[in-house]
Amino acid sequence: MMLDRAIYDVREIKNFRDLIDQSVDLFGDEPAFKLKNVQGEYYDVSYKEFQQDIRALGTSLLARGKKGERIAVIGKNSYKWCTAYLAVASGIGIIVPIDKELQFEDINIMLKASKSTMIFADADAVNKLTQNKESLSSDLEIVSFDIEDDTQDLLSYNKMLRDGEDILNRGDKEYLKLHIDADALSVLLFTSGTSDKAKGVMLSQRNICFVVMSTSSIVDLGPGDRLLSVLPIHHTYECSLTFLTSMYNGACLAFSESLLKLMKNMQEVEPTVFVCVPLLLEKVHARILKAASEKRGGKLVLSIGKAITNAGNAFGVSLDDKIFKEIKKNFGGKIKKVIVGAAAVRPDVISDLKTFGIPALIGYGLTECAPLVSGNNDELFTPDTVGRPIPGVEVKITNPDSSGIGEICVKSPGVMLGYYENDSATAEVIDEQGWFHTGDLGSIDDAGLIRITGRIKNVIVTKNGKNIYPEEVEFHLTKNPFIAEAMVIGSDDEEDTVVEAKIFPDVNAIAEKLKLQTATVEDITRAIGDVIKEVNKKLPKYKSIKKFNIRDSEFVKTTTAKIKRYSNMDDNK
Repeated sequence: MMLDRAIYDVREIKNFRDLIDQSVDLFGDEPAFKLKNVQGEYYDVSYKEFQQDIRALGTSLLARGKKGERIAVIGKNSYKWCTAYLAVASGIGIIVPIDKELQFEDINIMLKASKSTMIFADADAVNKLTQNKESLSSDLEIVSFDIEDDTQDLLSYNKMLRDGEDILNRGDKEYLKLHIDADALSVLLFTSGTSDKAKGVMLSQRNICFVVMSTSSIVDLGPGDRLLSVLPIHHTYECSLTFLTSMYNGACLAFSESLLKLMKNMQEVEPTVFVCVPLLLEKVHARILKAASEKRGGKLVLSIGKAITNAGNAFGVSLDDKIFKEIKKNFGGKIKKVIVGAAAVRPDVISDLKTFGIPALIGYGLTECAPLVSGNNDELFTPDTVGRPIPGVEVKITNPDSSGIGEICVKSPGVMLGYYENDSATAEVIDEQGWFHTGDLGSIDDAGLIRITGRIKNVIVTKNGKNIYPEEVEFHLTKNPFIAEAMVIGSDDEEDTVVEAKIFPDVNAIAEKLKLQTATVEDITRAIGDVIKEVNKKLPKYKSIKKFNIRDSEFVKTTTAKIKRYSNMDDNK
């Protein structure tokens, strides 16, 4: 299978400490972070200052006897989270990032399973932990990001940092000499889902450094670029491709305060690159179109502008900056590219953004691959594929059907060491030749472009042996503005397995279209029924939606905004 070639030269890094040390040598006084203080004012933290804080915190951990231990980190995306992550991984022990959205019971299961002896936590997580202290392991130490000094129950991150600085100032450099085994378990991540069933993915620093280097060889990023971190940083997608890749390339990282403040933060930070998930991108796209439609002649201007830009681009003339300057303001005004992954994204959204002068590069990855497997890049743009394998990655399709669709398998330096304390689960997904079996279905065309069809475990098989991919039907449904979210499942009737759709409607869109103050249940049901009829016209008869039910609330989702299919399977709200 074709491997994509590198576009840019990249430097070799051995581990996380080497990554930061090299970046300090190259970009020392450049801003590594753009942070907001309690007064709401932004200030910069340089690469040198970040390195000093990593070293101080690591030195303090070493002095506390934490060498060789597992240490967890939980909380909102923040500078302190990043510092704790790298301080632990740069010689102390194994870092265990945990999803801040989990309930205490799930957090505690992960802490005990990982044998963590310490956890760094923000205020919300500290509250979850201290309110249930009697259920925690007796030897677990809690480090709060938000207090100045130690208390009876909590250690202070700030004091730990000060203590480390004092030790370093006295000339103790032992932390800087600690050996890092790039091939050993360094990052332990629990997959999404109910935590007592979640698998622990074991990643080495070589796994993650490979992905950082390979990504940097096909997507231009460097000093002067700014990224706004909004996705959950415990996830490899955000941690590897936003945080660590920014640090490798000398870019500047800022943190969104919340989804509600995202657009405000965009205007403040003016990012040049934005890493996101499809749901977020589609919401921004919808906002752009809605704003255009509300302006007098806006829809006409938008359609004419798109036509002119497409014509101009066909002749090698770029007109988008003049025509779509207002649209780019939604991203802060300085945006150069968007990177999107973690779920399927509508091709029309990608094509529109490209027309607006904002190329959106679709990628594909998994936690078990640290995470990136394939992607579009600075020389490859496709609105309906996840691009080609990144340099150094091999991909093949096993057991393809007559359409060329089969399981996607990956061989890469980024493939995990295995599942934590679960040899049988590891053997199920990594074969003797080192191929990782993703469980995803897809195809590869003659140009090496990968198309994702769905998940093997989600496939609906009719009694006649026909395969129906729910994701395909869901794609057609969610293209309609009346449908905010959809999930398709197989449902047995008297004669066969048929397609059933669970729909969360956009009630406001329905009411607006019907020119109603409020849409009734009957109005909504009728409108969704009409959508189903239109979608069925585009599908073969055996894929037609035979049943549907309407929900009154959003689906339960993962932290990367993917619907938790099995958590919602029996929910008919």
